[in-house]
Amino acid sequence: MPARSGLGSSSAFTVGLISALHALGGRYVSKDALASEAIHVEHCMLREPVGLQDQISAAFGGFNHITFNRDGTHEVRPMILPRDRLEALQDHLFLVFTGKSRLVPQVAQTVIRNLNARVDDLRTMQQQVDEAVSILSSRTTDITEFGRLLNDAWKLKRKLSDCVSTPEVDDLYDAVMRAGAIGAKLLGAGGGGFMLLFARPEDRGRIRSVLASRIAVPFKFESSGSRIVLYQPDGL
Repeated sequence: MPARSGLGSSSAFTVGLISALHALGGRYVSKDALASEAIHVEHCMLREPVGLQDQISAAFGGFNHITFNRDGTHEVRPMILPRDRLEALQDHLFLVFTGKSRLVPQVAQTVIRNLNARVDDLRTMQQQVDEAVSILSSRTTDITEFGRLLNDAWKLKRKLSDCVSTPEVDDLYDAVMRAGAIGAKLLGAGGGGFMLLFARPEDRGRIRSVLASRIAVPFKFESSGSRIVLYQPDGL
């Protein structure tokens, strides 16, 4: 995956590096401690204006409902979904690279400056999390409701800053929606990177036909989080 694409690559690298350094010293750290250390590195040491969710997701893995408290702590509650529900969600999702990378701090700073003016939108976005959890946890709600919610979330996100979207991104969004996508939004801070699409599996072919030369990337949910895959303390 290219850097600066909204997929949390910087946090994944930070989490992996910290985990490896602990293992090199013969220490085991919990996933919660690993996430907290990565947050400290990126926020306090590097002073990057980035969120906290990427470090937690990289450390824990899986499908989680993450709550951030005012005192700086966080709570991670795994979402245990039926296998068929999780597979249905995955079958409706795919990633498309917009063709443009961007520097997260430049976009994030503009969003931060506008936060006080977008309080109502932020509260609505927070409520959408509970709605998303309810949709995914239900055995009777049509999974396409999640796609429509994803689309509503993108409309709110675009209002946070003029830098979140671009004319090229807007054109791509319009094209995939006309081709049958139910929802779409940029991942990460915005401005470029990857767009997550939600569409019925039978509509994917038509959607791909309008993407021209853009790269569509298949993916699967990962449940393990950061882990040491090779540990040889005595050397090779």
